[in-house]
Amino acid sequence: EVQLLESGGGLVQAGGSLRLSCVASGFSFDDYAIAWFRQAPGKEREGVSCISSSDGSTNYADSVKGRFTISSDNAKKVVYLQMNSLKPEDTAVYYCAQKGDTYLTNWHKQDSYPYWGQGTQVTVSS
Repeated sequence: EVQLLESGGGLVQAGGSLRLSCVASGFSFDDYAIAWFRQAPGKEREGVSCISSSDGSTNYADSVKGRFTISSDNAKKVVYLQMNSLKPEDTAVYYCAQKGDTYLTNWHKQDSYPYWGQGTQVTVSS
């Protein structure tokens, strides 16, 4: 059974940092890309970043480039999202998701992801 478990969310002041973790199990970690999505109240879920576990290639939404860094520890089957210089507009529930393949093509499209975690809340105060 595929399982994705997020942690690391919380309340932080603007300009602060948080590191989210996504622990994966139930599948061959090296064979799939893993992404972070977020959903703010009243808004659609949007792709934040994605990493290919097979070769480490990454992609980011324009809104987080230069502030967020995605990485993975294949031995531990964990994907991290380091979030720096946080802004109030980063407030959302953050989800990790397993892509249907290892490629970054269409990484920002929710339909590309058959498995999702339950989410972790990130709140950035101004």
